Amino acid sequence: MSAGRPRTPIGAYGEIGVRPKGRGYIATARYRDRDGRLRPVTATGRSESAARARLKDRMLHRPGHGPAGVLDATSPFPELAELWLADLAMQDLVDGTKDNYRDDLRLHVIPAFEHFALGEITTGRVEGFLKSEAQVSYSRAKHSRTMLNLLFGFALRHDAIPRNPVEGTSPLRKPKGEPQALTLAQIAAIRRAAATWRTGAGAKGPKPDGQVRDIIEVLLGTALRIGECLALRPCDIEDGSHGMILAVRGTVVLRTGSGAVRQDHPKTEHSVRRIAVPQFAAAVIRARLAPLGPEDAERTIFHNRKAGPLSPYNVRRTFRAFLELAGLAESGITLRWYRRTGATVIARGAGTDAAAAFLGHGSTAITEGHYIEPDRSVDLGPAALLERTLRPVDADGFLLALPATRAEDVALAQFDDEEGDDEGWQAA
Repeated sequence: MSAGRPRTPIGAYGEIGVRPKGRGYIATARYRDRDGRLRPVTATGRSESAARARLKDRMLHRPGHGPAGVLDATSPFPELAELWLADLAMQDLVDGTKDNYRDDLRLHVIPAFEHFALGEITTGRVEGFLKSEAQVSYSRAKHSRTMLNLLFGFALRHDAIPRNPVEGTSPLRKPKGEPQALTLAQIAAIRRAAATWRTGAGAKGPKPDGQVRDIIEVLLGTALRIGECLALRPCDIEDGSHGMILAVRGTVVLRTGSGAVRQDHPKTEHSVRRIAVPQFAAAVIRARLAPLGPEDAERTIFHNRKAGPLSPYNVRRTFRAFLELAGLAESGITLRWYRRTGATVIARGAGTDAAAAFLGHGSTAITEGHYIEPDRSVDLGPAALLERTLRPVDADGFLLALPATRAEDVALAQFDDEEGDDEGWQAA
């Protein structure tokens, strides 16, 4: 039995026929579009060869039909970027995250690949690009790799390419010397600087209101992300006989045209949590709550002169002034080190699962242990470890002095990778 005529491949056409039409010629062929259907395509010309050439050009640049879209291996990279950005605009992401994606794509990724078609971007070309990015910084290479994965994943879902060229590239190696936990000496130096910043007789401008000084104490005692700390409200605080419990229900993000705004959900679903607060941080929060009344229940505890949320950028700027006064301007310390310090203390004292739960990362063991009512069970152990280790007076540096284990390094590195870059480029 004959197998019959083979099916025309998608993106191909059958035999071209040319016949006279009026004073010229018309060329016809059946073209199989991306939705699998064969459709007639025609073109006219003054001669047979002109009609044939115009038909071939029309089929070469024929837009897609059906759900498969308009991308293929011959599509230029900027066309992929444009379609991906249109898709990004419809995604349920905060404006800050979208702006970061757009900026990184525009400044770093598009310039490297704008003259390539999708089929020309090989794993080797991506490898070379990422290595050049890594020479600038690990963070920049990581961001660029993330962007390329998002873009080529989009292209793969639209059948434009057979595989993602980012797969198979070498793992990015985080350089040694990345932010570690603060030492007790560094913590004490920053505390002294925060207490004395712009308090001298010759200080110009308004007297500091102490908010950033208090913010770093809360960060030290809770290991919150800076946005989570700035989003705290009186209604998020429970203060009872067993101590203070803090509920993480939102974060502060920066939005174009609006500045700092409180978002009613934190970074991830795991970030919604309730944690116990050590006494030294609870005392700071109580002092901030004291002048607030019942009408301020949903107002952020830390706020600007207009009663709106503080900007993370302004907090970081003041914190850098603290570092300069403390003689730590060249240390590389950022507010993120406070979160890393809390994670280190809890991981060494109670294990990495406890650290993951406290920081708001997914933790299988903790979730399974409290799966019936996970949000009602608050582990008081991490707060006790933080109080003993990081309190302003008689701090016990035993845990911070311990050498890091391999398991701890792996867990903390995973926390860092999941965080993104809290100093700027991140998904809030």
